Amino acid sequence: MSEPVFSAEGRVATERASKYLQQLCKHFQHKIPAVFDEAKGAISFPAGQAKLAAEPGALTIVVEARKAEDVETLKDVVARHLVRFAFREELDVQWRAA
Repeated sequence: MSEPVFSAEGRVATERASKYLQQLCKHFQHKIPAVFDEAKGAISFPAGQAKLAAEPGALTIVVEARKAEDVETLKDVVARHLVRFAFREELDVQWRAA
């Protein structure tokens, strides 16, 4: 890849990781490409992509983009939707540079 790729990894403690992964992918799939199963998923946004993985007790999200500001936008979009879908539990996405 000729251009640098910026990325961040988020981790969310939840026993419903697979449910939220599928819900996020299904939601975005109405407007942009998304593929998923019970354990992993990928959403292709115009600015970059999000890769999701459901593990026992946690959902991991990796966002990648060609611009640092797009990574911030993707982090915000994915986290806001996740929190909205998980209104029955208080989720906190812990982000770190990847």
